[in-house]
Amino acid sequence: MSIEYKINHPITADQFISLLADSTLGERRPIQDRDCMMGMISNSNLTVSAWDSEKLVGISRCMTDFHYACYLSDLAVSEKYQKLGIGKRLQILTQDQLGPRCKLILIAAPAANSYYEQIGFSNNPRCWVLERDASIHS
Repeated sequence: MSIEYKINHPITADQFISLLADSTLGERRPIQDRDCMMGMISNSNLTVSAWDSEKLVGISRCMTDFHYACYLSDLAVSEKYQKLGIGKRLQILTQDQLGPRCKLILIAAPAANSYYEQIGFSNNPRCWVLERDASIHS
């Protein structure tokens, strides 16, 4: 199996949804909301993707200024392709696109904490999240 990595290669909403459904990230993303998923992939300004032929098997999806901060919104690898080094390679290739002072920042699911530590991330307890109350904004 030969995995090909691509920078900012076009990805359809269906490919993105399929990958997330095939990974553990699908449980925590609104994969039933196609418009939201299309917006997530089309408005990212840095994607690094992993392909097995024509099949999307991994993604690093980011929002960044390329100089100071890069928010890694999704790092997903299809379960069938996990433990092959694809996630670590996606992270390295993402960093290669960034300036030398740019930090890679993410919010990890509790089950993924040990993975991120294993590939070189350090834990920072200063993250805050403000959820929107959908009933107020409807």
